[in-house]
Amino acid sequence: MADLKSIVAEKLPLTMGETIALAKEYGVRVVDVVLTESELRTGLDREGVLKAVMEEYAHNLKAVEIGVSGGNSFLLGTVPTQLKEMGPGTIFSDVLLDKALMYTVAAEVGNHCIGVRPCAGTGDPCPYTGFLRALMDVGTDETTLAEVACLMLKVGSLFRVAKVTTGCNLEGYGAGSAAIAAATVHLKNGTPEQMEKAMVLAMSPTIGVPCTPRVLVPALCTAHVGGAILGGMYAGRLCTTVEMTVNVPFDVMFAMASLVHKESAHHIVPTVVEYMEPFFQRTAEVESLVSEEVHKADKERIEETLEKAKEIAKKMADGSAPIIKTLGDAVVGGSSQAVGSPTNCGRIAHELLNEGEKVTEITIELYPELFARRTINVPGVLMGAVYGCSTSDYQTYEVAVERVKADGVKVNIVRGEEYQIQKVTLVTDKGNSVMVDTLNRGGGRLVLRNAAPSLEKAQEAAKKLGIVVVE
Repeated sequence: MADLKSIVAEKLPLTMGETIALAKEYGVRVVDVVLTESELRTGLDREGVLKAVMEEYAHNLKAVEIGVSGGNSFLLGTVPTQLKEMGPGTIFSDVLLDKALMYTVAAEVGNHCIGVRPCAGTGDPCPYTGFLRALMDVGTDETTLAEVACLMLKVGSLFRVAKVTTGCNLEGYGAGSAAIAAATVHLKNGTPEQMEKAMVLAMSPTIGVPCTPRVLVPALCTAHVGGAILGGMYAGRLCTTVEMTVNVPFDVMFAMASLVHKESAHHIVPTVVEYMEPFFQRTAEVESLVSEEVHKADKERIEETLEKAKEIAKKMADGSAPIIKTLGDAVVGGSSQAVGSPTNCGRIAHELLNEGEKVTEITIELYPELFARRTINVPGVLMGAVYGCSTSDYQTYEVAVERVKADGVKVNIVRGEEYQIQKVTLVTDKGNSVMVDTLNRGGGRLVLRNAAPSLEKAQEAAKKLGIVVVE
């Protein structure tokens, strides 16, 4: 077998998936592949790479020191200085975690004071540097520090290319979570497989997340970059502690994140800006340069937004149930959206059957997302529509597919194209048919659009069953 260096040379530059695969194939650590790649791309030897990578962090580490030594941020004030004065274990008793969070917010404050050297964006160096600084505090040796630094910058180098617009899914939260997960697995002497799993787990909650503060709302950003520490360390420790099935390759998760990132900029960010702008920090110096006409227009727009927000919040409150009736029925299968709502569609259809009639055929039409998730929702629809079972009947859920086969019920599963459609049609042994046409609203709720023999009877059935029907 060819040596690792020659294979890496053929594949330059490496994706993270390729990096992990080579580590598996050659029985080495992921960081060894990262370092081999770096040697080839820079012309430095391993020692030179490790030294150079720490030099990359020098400015950011200075920003951290400013952050914990009285640095004052226009968004975060002196929070890290306060935390340092309180001592380790202030937020979490885990000293590494607690220090990593403190130094990460310190990096943010330092960023607002003197700036940081960015990777994907100005957010992700904060968890990288904060984590590294915490490792220094707990006595990590210099070689391990440099190896961790290499791993995090490898991740950051990839996210830097993917990031084409603003959004924390590819910056402080997304890139940071993946990098901290990789670093945590490395520190735990985990395998390449565990590292890939941990990175995928850590990235998952970050997909599509915009920068809610838009860099101008006080405090919010720290939950993003701090979340990278929390999520990354959790995923890294979890995957090196227990056996867990994570079947998504990192490169697939990363590719999806990069595409969702662009969609977020078009479809999510405008709404974020609209509702966060009233809380943007502004300075008198700059505002003095803006005309009164602009100030007036801003004021009117902001007032309108705040009124809209109040109306939306009130509408949500009007639609809420008393807290003793909030949880609703249990939903087997793990998702009130993917299982609960379509199962309730089936339950309504079953209620429309004439007494004594048996179902001989069922057609289930599901919009693309639900169709793709049919493994978990079809058993629910079958038990609800054919047998009238509730969403909590886990015993029937487990045998629903086998039972309809044994009972000779013909099952048709159709991929619908209309957004959120979930439609159930039943044919009985008497030649009669019923149909319930609904839209999914999550939480077991649905929009009841049409039904046969009548929409009125379907509405009565939903009310009898306690199914929440919304507009």
